[in-house]
Amino acid sequence: MHIQILGNNQTNLGRPPETDKMSSVRSRVLPSLLLFMLISLGSADGADLGRQWCIADEQATDELLQQALDWACGVGGADCRMIQPNKPCYLPNTLKDHASFAFNSYWQKFKNKGGSCYFSAAAMVTDLNPSHGSCQFESVP
Repeated sequence: MHIQILGNNQTNLGRPPETDKMSSVRSRVLPSLLLFMLISLGSADGADLGRQWCIADEQATDELLQQALDWACGVGGADCRMIQPNKPCYLPNTLKDHASFAFNSYWQKFKNKGGSCYFSAAAMVTDLNPSHGSCQFESVP
C-alpha cells in the first residue's frame, strides 16, 4: 500500500500522486465536455440541430390564438388537415396545440418567401421540436 504524509489541508487516501492529478483534470474537463455535447447536439441524435419551428406563444390569449388559427387555416394557406378529428395531431385537442401546428405549417411553407412567425404576437420561434407521438411538425431549412 502506498502511504504519503501530507500537509494540513491535503488528502490522498492512499492513491499515488498521479491518480490525484488525473482526478483533478477529469473533474474540470468532463463537465465542460458534457455541456458542450449537450449544446452542440440539440437532441439525442442531432437530427434537430439548426432546425426551428413556429409555435403558439404561452402568453397569447385564447381569443388571439383563435383569430390567428382561423387566419392560418383559411386565407393563410396552412395545411390544417392533421389537426382534424381522427388525424395524428388532433390530440391533445387544445387551442394552443392546434394553433401551434397551424402556425408551424404556415411558417414552414412561407418562411423562405417572406412569411413570418408572428401572427399578431400569438406565436414564437423555438429550437425545440414540438412533435409528439405520431404528430410530426415539419421543419424546412
